[in-house]
Amino acid sequence: MMNVNIKKIRKKLDKIDIKLLGVIKKRCILVDQVVKLKKTKKEIIDKKRINFILKRVKKNSIKAKIDPMITTSIWKEMINAFIRYEYKNLKKK
Repeated sequence: MMNVNIKKIRKKLDKIDIKLLGVIKKRCILVDQVVKLKKTKKEIIDKKRINFILKRVKKNSIKAKIDPMITTSIWKEMINAFIRYEYKNLKKK
């Protein structure tokens, strides 16, 4: 039998997951706007921007007392997922 406290915590996690989906949807909409402005697939990967984002995430994670290993790992995967998304959705060469 599962501990009642674990069930309560998992319900809270489920609510947070739903909120995260909403934030990801908003990010998708913005990425779609960016894709429309790009002329070629060569413009998709911007290493300077990626490094900036990852450094900012690490810095803000430390400030917020979140293990930066977790957050940078999540952001790297998210960035890679959106890069694949951009390649798929950019209709130009």
